[in-house]
Amino acid sequence: MLYGICNLSIVPLRATPLDSSEMISQVLFGETFKIIESEKEWSKICLTFDNYEGYIDNKQFENISEELYINLTTSKPFYSAEIIDFITNNKNELTTIPLSANLPLYNNGQLQINTKNYIFEGAVTSEKMLKSDILKTAFNFLNTPFLWGGKTPFGIDCSGFTQIVYKLCGYHLLRDAKQQATQGEVLSFIEESEAGDLAFFDNEEGEIIHVGIILNDYHIIHAHGKVRIDTLDHSGIFNADLQKHTHKLRVIKKII
Repeated sequence: MLYGICNLSIVPLRATPLDSSEMISQVLFGETFKIIESEKEWSKICLTFDNYEGYIDNKQFENISEELYINLTTSKPFYSAEIIDFITNNKNELTTIPLSANLPLYNNGQLQINTKNYIFEGAVTSEKMLKSDILKTAFNFLNTPFLWGGKTPFGIDCSGFTQIVYKLCGYHLLRDAKQQATQGEVLSFIEESEAGDLAFFDNEEGEIIHVGIILNDYHIIHAHGKVRIDTLDHSGIFNADLQKHTHKLRVIKKII
């Protein structure tokens, strides 16, 4: 088995090995993965964090040893807590990194990938937080434009939003809404839910296609056009701008 790590800020993960292929997710700086298949220009990978599979350009990551992979994946994780920041290498070259980027082998502002050392002087998060912190973290993404496959404050999809918010608070969610819906405890009614719980929505075929984070007073924050706050009722999400329901409620899950 071969292993890799993302050494650039935000790299597209594609459905097929083509630059023109659909971006199904993103690989952020410091994220590790297993390499399932390796070809001349592309590799099929499986991300460590959520087992999500897709294709990454071979020019956009570094290979790492199995020993380093195990070290990185068993060490306490540290994430950048800044909307956007940068790291510097020993040549004083800058690499931008987004909110929730992994900081490999982080120790007092120092991090390392293979033999390369970096300095990071920004804010860091690494501990499990309170459920109330999920809301505070979610609000950092308000007005972020919707981007299919996106995972950053510069473009994000609905499940990328929930995954990254929970990740920053120290909790693990899978990548897609229908996968996240398999996690946690089912709640029967909105009245049973708390701020920070997840609400899932389905289409006419009954497939779960959307997710958002429940707020207080029957509201929800979710990525639809942009990260926005709307009203949540027993039917689903009511968009005041459009004066109609945009998503049909399927299930509410308590993760924490």
